[in-house]
Amino acid sequence: MKEPFETITVDTDRVACDGGGGPLGHPKVYLNLSKEGRVECPYCSRVYVLREGAQPAHAH
Repeated sequence: MKEPFETITVDTDRVACDGGGGPLGHPKVYLNLSKEGRVECPYCSRVYVLREGAQPAHAH
């Protein structure tokens, strides 16, 4: 398995990703973390991971 582009720890189970903006960015997408507390952006492969101990705001 290849390493993700970047792993970002978040405190919420919904995130917005724009690839970092600028010329390397992509359209803003809103992503819901899985029950396992992670999601990969389909555009830029950034991985968002729920911080340990954080309480998801939305039940899945």
